Amino acid sequence: MYQPNLPAATFAVGYMERIVGTYTGSEPGALVVVFGAVHGNEPAGVLALREVFRMLEREPEVNPDFVFRGKLIGLIGNVPALNSGARFIDRDLNRLWTPLNIRRIQQTNPQELQVEDLELSALRDIIHEELLAYQPEAMVILDVHTTSADGGIFCIPSDDKASLRLAKELHAPVILGMLEKLEGTVLHVAAGNHFQTGGYPRYSIGAAFEAGQHDDPRSISHAIAGILNCLRAAGCILQEDLDSRHEFILKSFSEPLPKVTRLMHVHHIRPGDGFCMRPGYANFQPIQQGEHLADDTTGPILSPGEGLILMPLYQPQGTDGFFVVQEIS
Repeated sequence: MYQPNLPAATFAVGYMERIVGTYTGSEPGALVVVFGAVHGNEPAGVLALREVFRMLEREPEVNPDFVFRGKLIGLIGNVPALNSGARFIDRDLNRLWTPLNIRRIQQTNPQELQVEDLELSALRDIIHEELLAYQPEAMVILDVHTTSADGGIFCIPSDDKASLRLAKELHAPVILGMLEKLEGTVLHVAAGNHFQTGGYPRYSIGAAFEAGQHDDPRSISHAIAGILNCLRAAGCILQEDLDSRHEFILKSFSEPLPKVTRLMHVHHIRPGDGFCMRPGYANFQPIQQGEHLADDTTGPILSPGEGLILMPLYQPQGTDGFFVVQEIS
């Protein structure tokens, strides 16, 4: 049963409500939590969630044998930033999910917290309420993003075999080793079971899904397909359920891209660096060792090795200038 924007569990900020919708199946199963707009300038995940909930509502009409197992909840990650069209207001929400930072937020007067601290607190409260009410055996987290650069879609699993299997089922290139170089992402929460409440869930897994470029309409189709594939991998729906054109669009876009790559290098940006990416780079574009990729106050920034560039920064906010990955078998 689809329930849009449940008032009892909604944290309203501005004109957007945090809960996009929920859908509870007639049979027990995993709790699937899908985040959209953890970065506010990435609305594709939210738009995709709305369409997925509409598809789920219509499915029993065209497929009388349809059975949903488990529960899906769709959340807007950073409501004020989405309302503003900005990546974040005070701090990057996708770098705050560390145990130390979570404890700091819990122990601080809410009136003294920054915007993203309050967003994190609201998200944790919603998920804890869902876990206590539904008590699933497993929780699956999917964090939907887009990038400022063109040229590719990919998924990032947390560092466990179950999350890797989930990532492969999303039908997009898989990037390994990303969590080793980053800190405080939503995926770190999934990997560390920080949402465990009252013994539930028994385990949690997660993946981030990068659906394409921020303003590309295809990114919404990619995100829809990624969410549906996540529901299939979690056992909520069958392979033949909710068949749509979106999966064809996703597979067609992914076909020429490398299947699996491993992160080799991240160029981190510090305040005052004046980082500026050189124009024209796209996701998975080959680069050579010593290639002039960007500039900052110290001068040219050269590629540390041969590989493929990923997420070159073409937006004013962000703490990572670019990533370098290498294809593996």
